[in-house]
Amino acid sequence: PRSERVATETVENYLKAVYLLSRESPTGEAGMKGIATVVGVTTGTATTMIKRLAEAKLAKYERFGGVKLTAKGEKAAIDILRRHRLIETFLVQTLKLDWSVVHDEAERLEHAISPIVLAALDAHLGHPSVDPHGDPIPSADGRVRDTGGEVMSSFKSGAELRILRITDQDGAFLTFAAKNGLKPGALVDVVSVDAPAQAMLVRSRGEDAVSLAFAAAAKIVCEAR
Repeated sequence: PRSERVATETVENYLKAVYLLSRESPTGEAGMKGIATVVGVTTGTATTMIKRLAEAKLAKYERFGGVKLTAKGEKAAIDILRRHRLIETFLVQTLKLDWSVVHDEAERLEHAISPIVLAALDAHLGHPSVDPHGDPIPSADGRVRDTGGEVMSSFKSGAELRILRITDQDGAFLTFAAKNGLKPGALVDVVSVDAPAQAMLVRSRGEDAVSLAFAAAAKIVCEAR
């Protein structure tokens, strides 16, 4: 029934949100306000849902504290993340959709794909390790590889970098990044850093130099080369 399907989708969206926020958090826990923002609901609605996840033994939650997934919840979150990132890769590589639109499309499709179709998709794509944005695709047995790297804003003038990941899935930002050659795998030089202005000038190979605010550069993960 549709009501059951919607309930499952909601649970999966929350599990994925908690998992990703926990990975980014220094405490290893997701904050309720962050969860609400990612899922697109009020803090009160998020709190109600997290309590349900705790009752279902998918999450651990203490009032006024952070949220952590249980082993069962983390396994489910990694599964939905694997579906999402494989679908994104398929949409870009096979269907040739622009990388700026595939996040939202994958959000719709990730809940409907069966394990059989997912395995076939993985094989069809040649078992990719990262999606078009450079995010690691969890393996079939639930392992998530750490791609490493540091945010671009942490590097100094003269640094020679290779882009690993773009962490912002916003379509406008991805379009801007692609236009300036700032995609995973690109070789980039830090031309100058203006600390008082909180900005840096960077140049991707074959492109004109572009000014990035530190806030924008913090969305691009790189490694020194």
